[in-house]
Amino acid sequence: MSPHENTVPLAPATERIQQRRTYLMCRPEHFTVSYSINPWMEPANPTDTDKAVRQWQALYDAYIGLGHDVQLIDPIEGLPDMVYTANGGFLIDGVAYGAKFRFDERVPEGPAFMEWFAANGFQVADPAEVNEGEGDFLLVGDVILAGTGFRSTGDSHREIGEVFGKEVVSLTLVDPRFYHLDTAIAVLDPVEGPGGVERANIAYLPGAFDAHSQAVLAERFPDAIHVSDADGAVFGLNSSSDGRNVIISPRATGFERQLRERGYHPIAVDLSELLLGGGGIKCCTLELRR
Repeated sequence: MSPHENTVPLAPATERIQQRRTYLMCRPEHFTVSYSINPWMEPANPTDTDKAVRQWQALYDAYIGLGHDVQLIDPIEGLPDMVYTANGGFLIDGVAYGAKFRFDERVPEGPAFMEWFAANGFQVADPAEVNEGEGDFLLVGDVILAGTGFRSTGDSHREIGEVFGKEVVSLTLVDPRFYHLDTAIAVLDPVEGPGGVERANIAYLPGAFDAHSQAVLAERFPDAIHVSDADGAVFGLNSSSDGRNVIISPRATGFERQLRERGYHPIAVDLSELLLGGGGIKCCTLELRR
């Protein structure tokens, strides 16, 4: 058994409950890889925009088919990474904490997303600190898991806690392949109510985090699914769950098996073209919580 595979006895499969979600997506009409800001991006390798659009459409259609509400932000020429809407902000209870991107190539995305939030009835909280939205912030129960190490700064963890008045748990990423938190953790079932975050279900890749963060995750989520590096390396954890259905990469076969053992219903959607830009299913999906 790989050292990263789950050694915790499996919980009995249970009936999972689907929750209707509202997502923001952006059609990748201008997708290409013309610069490199993560290890996945190789400008010398050709990209196929039409293929990226077809794969993105399959994800969109999957959400619609599951009964979710999908809203769209218009793509902007010259901003190929706008398709990764998860990085555009973090939203709870009608409040949108905007993104402030680390790299110059993505900086113009921040105002574009904030304008969309404001125009669609959200109260916008302008960020002072560098952060990349739901790429590095994950809501689990009533707690915000917050990533740092490559993109969002530790100061943004303080800031987001002040904006939403919630506990923020800081986690440090150490593997450059997993430069955003949503590439190393998947929130499967954010249980709310008695027990709070301790009863929520997540999956994660232990090796993506430093020793302290691994200890924090092990303490808070003793029943979490530990995925293998092989599944993590195909962005298996960059998935989207509605509490029952989990949309994942078709190449994350071990993670698919683990999900089925826990009573989830995995649905494979191939976003291999968009992975050339360092993004996957969750990267293309921003949850809008009103």
